[in-house]
Amino acid sequence: MKNYTITVNGNVYDVTVEEGAGNGAAVSAPAAPKAAPKAAPAPAPKAASQGAGSIRVEAGAAGKVFKIEANVGQAVKKGDPVVIVEAMKMEIPVVAPEDGTVASIDVAVGDAVEAGALLATLN
Repeated sequence: MKNYTITVNGNVYDVTVEEGAGNGAAVSAPAAPKAAPKAAPAPAPKAASQGAGSIRVEAGAAGKVFKIEANVGQAVKKGDPVVIVEAMKMEIPVVAPEDGTVASIDVAVGDAVEAGALLATLN
């Protein structure tokens, strides 16, 4: 017999699996769900640098920051890549939505980001 703790949709279950000589394993019915352990509070978003711009550059898809193409203070044109996000082994450029100057870069290479996450700001 092996005991496992499984979390499903925030509910924690203790499950016992019996290994048998037959074609499968028998699973005992889980007891009532335990209270899920409290998740650590989400880290506060990184503060944008002083003078952060009003034009937001946001991730179009969830992934990992692969490369930062622009630097703070650099002038960019609409469509210029600012950050490259890697998702499902594809490199996805996140581009400037309009002409401007990079006011802040709010992520670092290797950061995991969700769709819609703030990556940078422009003036």
